[in-house]
Amino acid sequence: MAEALTQALAIPGIAWVFVAAFVSGIVRGFAGFGTAMIFLPVAAQVLEPIWAVTVLAVMDMIGPLPAIPRALKDGHPRDLLRLAVGAMLALPLGLAVLFAVDPSVFKVAVSLLSLGLLAALISGLRYRGELTKPMVYGTGAMAGFLGGAVAIPGPPVILLYMASPHPAQVVRANNTVFLFSYDILMLIGLAIGGKLLVGSVVLGLITALPYLAGNLTGGWLFRPGLERVYRWVAYAIIATSALSGLWSVIGG
Repeated sequence: MAEALTQALAIPGIAWVFVAAFVSGIVRGFAGFGTAMIFLPVAAQVLEPIWAVTVLAVMDMIGPLPAIPRALKDGHPRDLLRLAVGAMLALPLGLAVLFAVDPSVFKVAVSLLSLGLLAALISGLRYRGELTKPMVYGTGAMAGFLGGAVAIPGPPVILLYMASPHPAQVVRANNTVFLFSYDILMLIGLAIGGKLLVGSVVLGLITALPYLAGNLTGGWLFRPGLERVYRWVAYAIIATSALSGLWSVIGG
């Protein structure tokens, strides 16, 4: 364990991973979204794809732990089950892509996907028809595939719930529990694939510390009347992170 810790801390540029974790934690604390879209484009410039997604899964699983009991109480269990089943079925296909992808392709894919999803969020894109059971299963599958391939499972679920008749409390609870469940499934999938390394798990545990600090800071900064400001600050940070990931490939 000590050797794994030493090796993890010796990775060139590792400080940027901790900075990205702290900043993504702040945004998650005051805006409620954006962790993967901020963290991954930066982390992928320092870490191999498997390491980057493992660190994200570990740190993002620890962060919401205190909120899980309340979220389970407030959430909509049938929707959660459908999302989880869809994600479980599609995750192996996404992991197959992740295991085969070249690191440079991973960087570009993560950055472009983050920018694309950011554009969807800014535009207010949403489905306006009836939410059916197959649609919820399909959204879970899309989230599972994207989560497995590039570790960004949240936006399909967020965009689905923009059209949901559920109150905001239920939507937030379902998002929290689903993403927590995805992190567990992701780690199990990596372990089954023989890709879950001690060093990456240790680094994830270390990175959870600045991430938690960022969450607390973001929560402290949050003021209900400034929700629109926080959202646009989150958009700007996501765009900066994604563009930096693209520049590391194109400009480097």
